[in-house]
Amino acid sequence: MHPPFSWTSELEDFARATALAAGFHLASVADVEFVPGGAASLDGERFAAWVEAGRAGEMEYLKRRDASGALLRTDLRVAMPWARSVILCALNYNSGGPGSLDPASPTSGWIGRYAWSGRSASPNSPTSAEIDNQLSVPAASPELLPSDYHDELLTRLRLVEARLQEKVSCETRCYVDTGPLLERDFAARAGIGWIGKNTCVINQELGSWLLLGVIVTSLPMEIPVAVAEDRCGSCTRCIDACPTDALFNPTDDSPNRKMDASRCIAYLTIEKKGDIAVELREEMGRQVFGCDICQDVCPWNRRAPVAEIAGLQRRDELVNPALEWLAGLDAAAFKREFAGSPLERTKRSRLQRNVAIAMGNSGDQTFLPRLDEWARGEDGVLRESAAWAGDRLRAGAQNGISPSASMEDTTQIAPSET
Repeated sequence: MHPPFSWTSELEDFARATALAAGFHLASVADVEFVPGGAASLDGERFAAWVEAGRAGEMEYLKRRDASGALLRTDLRVAMPWARSVILCALNYNSGGPGSLDPASPTSGWIGRYAWSGRSASPNSPTSAEIDNQLSVPAASPELLPSDYHDELLTRLRLVEARLQEKVSCETRCYVDTGPLLERDFAARAGIGWIGKNTCVINQELGSWLLLGVIVTSLPMEIPVAVAEDRCGSCTRCIDACPTDALFNPTDDSPNRKMDASRCIAYLTIEKKGDIAVELREEMGRQVFGCDICQDVCPWNRRAPVAEIAGLQRRDELVNPALEWLAGLDAAAFKREFAGSPLERTKRSRLQRNVAIAMGNSGDQTFLPRLDEWARGEDGVLRESAAWAGDRLRAGAQNGISPSASMEDTTQIAPSET
């Protein structure tokens, strides 16, 4: 091992270069020093108030506390007393394709862009283990298997971690969404970007289509970091576009960007178990897994570059997927299509619940047989959601409401059976 045993500009440059070679697009370092009244302290206080206000919904992992009752995520050193700094690594997952608000068939659903990912099934194609050449991948693959960004980013983080430990003796730990820390707050402090009014990290060059990975280290941080300037200005497009009013408009008295996760469509379609509140269902539209609306309307994403990353290539069948195709997936087909992908976490039963609601919002009467079948089924949540959707379609027919013309005449993709 070689000194130094704390961060220097040279070591930070080395960590950044290693992260870029591993396939990340941005990397920087942030201090975790918890000083009363400092940035980390204020972030922790705001998070605790957010949890206490019930904004975390049913996401119990955000509410975990230590033996003294302190929320683990209010201070990284509650869980890891040895932590002194974090390496923030960001990967651009914008794989191109249409946006969620672009014209689309009312009989199609929407899956969040980050969950379109796939990896090549060809043994001769690059894999996530072949880290050093991640930025060069085939333009197309004859077959893509489901992949999950958690696994893909963690592989890259561990390479950066190993190379760092070759340079300096330190304790480290890698996380992708699973650690007891506030990744976005650290990303802002590391200069990766600013936290936008949609509560996403926004980078001036890359936009907000960013996946974050973190390496916690025991290396003290003494060099200053240039924090990104907040460039949201007076824009409120994301707040105005959110169908469920999950985003709060900052005020002079409360300038921080906030979201009520319990109203966010991404939360409702992914994290929420059981019945979804009736008053939120119509506003969910055709979203069946996640939601990209607040990012699709963001001006900083208009020119966001498209990235081709091995292990995170776009599966075209998940872009505007036919609702009937999703509804018709039996257990074996669901496993074949989504095992090892983010959708596996939601499970088939919750995806069907979301599909039923999207069908109810479609205005398309052809979905009634499927919904009536589900409304007679054994799954109580699906039965109730399907009954609501069927009633909504029938009420629309009586009132002469048909699918919106603005959403017609577009392509939806339903994979053919093999």
